[in-house]
Amino acid sequence: MANRPAAEVRITPDLVRGLLQEQHPDLAGLPLEAAAEGWDNVIFRLGNYLAVRLPRREAAAQLIRNEQVWLPRLLSDAGPKVQWHESPLRLASAPVRAGVPASSYPWHWSISPWADGVVATSTSVAGRAPAAEGLADFVVAFQRPAPEDAPYNPVRGGALSGRGGAVQQRLAALALPTTELMALWAKLSDLPAWDGPALWLHGDLHAANLLLGSGGELRAVLDFGDLTSGDPATDLAAAWLIFETQGRRAFQNRINAQRATSDATWQRARGWALCIGAALAANSDDDPTFRSMGHQVLDSVLVDQGTRVDGVTLDHKGAR
Repeated sequence: MANRPAAEVRITPDLVRGLLQEQHPDLAGLPLEAAAEGWDNVIFRLGNYLAVRLPRREAAAQLIRNEQVWLPRLLSDAGPKVQWHESPLRLASAPVRAGVPASSYPWHWSISPWADGVVATSTSVAGRAPAAEGLADFVVAFQRPAPEDAPYNPVRGGALSGRGGAVQQRLAALALPTTELMALWAKLSDLPAWDGPALWLHGDLHAANLLLGSGGELRAVLDFGDLTSGDPATDLAAAWLIFETQGRRAFQNRINAQRATSDATWQRARGWALCIGAALAANSDDDPTFRSMGHQVLDSVLVDQGTRVDGVTLDHKGAR
């Protein structure tokens, strides 16, 4: 078992305040408080309406740069058929200011709108069901064909078979029976790869990257650092990564009602959920929330093979 990757830079309020004074002095006087620290980034709340997001390790630095460059373009090019305030893409907040490397800090960093709400990890899995249809709408709107020069993420969006070594290593490290998971992974990773156009992907749709309202409805989708293109199943893994059966079916129903989604795609999504769940379970010794989320996901992919709507359940044998 392993811990979350160590921070390579000590990010303090004084460091952030100094960066603001140097690069965005009009914002430097606003109240600043630490809000969250994940595997890749540290987040501070800046005043009432802004958030400062800084990579904590070099591996994440290019991800935030991709977000700065591509997310505003992707959202501005969306051309929704309804007014922007009614579009599901309104849930994605592009950076409003870009920070650059400085003598005190080596990487790009961002200032984004602050979104109010409760992180979905603090809500029960069953309590997330009201967010399912909103998240499905967001995914369908977001997953449009990506240009050839879209950012590349080596661990998201590609063929499941390319993740085999990492998944097997992580499952082997878990202190729980994994024979069934190993067998399931072997079957799912052997499915034919996506042969359609590369679509835009959020790349990291799990519960820690969603904000919910008081009724469990979706308020915001966070952290586009893993933004990439490729197999839409990568984001459809949210069915298992975020929801229990009721929410999962609502999410799948909504997706299937808006675009044709094959059994094979849902089964690859299940495989991506297994892959990401194994990473969360095996690499979160220092974060009980993430470790628990990983174990819940691994249980879900075993007990729920569903790829169809309205209570009809198929396994991967029906996939093309």
